[in-house]
Amino acid sequence: MIDIGFIGLGTMGRPMAGHLQAAGHRLFLHDVAPIAPELVAEGGVVCKSGKEVAEQADAVIIMVPDTPHVEAVLFGPGGVAEGLSKGQIVVDMSSISPLATKEFARKVEALGADYLDAPVSGGEVGAKAASLTIMVGGPERAFSAMKPVFDKMGKNVTLVGANGDGQTTKVANQIIVALTIEAVGEALLFASKAGADPALVRQALMGGFASSRILEVHGERMVKRNFEPGFRIELHQKDLNLALEGARALGLSLPSTALAQQLFSACTAHGGKAWDHSAMVRALEMMASHDIAKA
Repeated sequence: MIDIGFIGLGTMGRPMAGHLQAAGHRLFLHDVAPIAPELVAEGGVVCKSGKEVAEQADAVIIMVPDTPHVEAVLFGPGGVAEGLSKGQIVVDMSSISPLATKEFARKVEALGADYLDAPVSGGEVGAKAASLTIMVGGPERAFSAMKPVFDKMGKNVTLVGANGDGQTTKVANQIIVALTIEAVGEALLFASKAGADPALVRQALMGGFASSRILEVHGERMVKRNFEPGFRIELHQKDLNLALEGARALGLSLPSTALAQQLFSACTAHGGKAWDHSAMVRALEMMASHDIAKA
């Protein structure tokens, strides 16, 4: 069983690492924040740098917030690249720029290691339940080697193509999620303003063609006014920025994605960057001067 380095042990990374540890993998851990005591108590080895992690582990998993963080972990002073040797695998499970990912992969491969971009969907709930969807880009040999590891953290694991394609898939996922949140918000706002019970409307719609995971989970959040974050608006904004930046580079127009980003920005302007992304509906409610339900 391979030894695994894990860098980035926050809301997502900590439970993901815990599943690997429970499966019997020896872990080498690094983070800018203190390492969770339970990971150390179960035998996790705390490392002072990404270089030290790479020197000890067979494969290194990275789970940090954004593109600059991944770049620093890989290529900054004391970074993973300084400790890599031929035959190792680097797996970035963060959600970052597809274009930057391709460049990172080229640099890592020049050192004799393989690189996989493997962003996830499912949020904190999926991380804790080991039910994440994992979208992987990179060489098939590295994917085959890491597939048993991915299976300890997720239930839907797919090699979608070459390096960068995993991140492209995640961006596409985030477009769909944002636009569906907006659609569910508009629908429930319309129903509520028209005098219908939004909870019962949601229940009825769950049995028809409009049914979706977003209607099920985030529709309930909207009705119950529960906007404590599972996935923060500021993180979804980061992902939509990647979509819109990519669209400009490709000469595409993504008008509905741009609208969703503006609605998130309206929430942020009202102090909501740390709200759950389902709280996009609050921007719609402010424009309507009507809340779907009472708090």
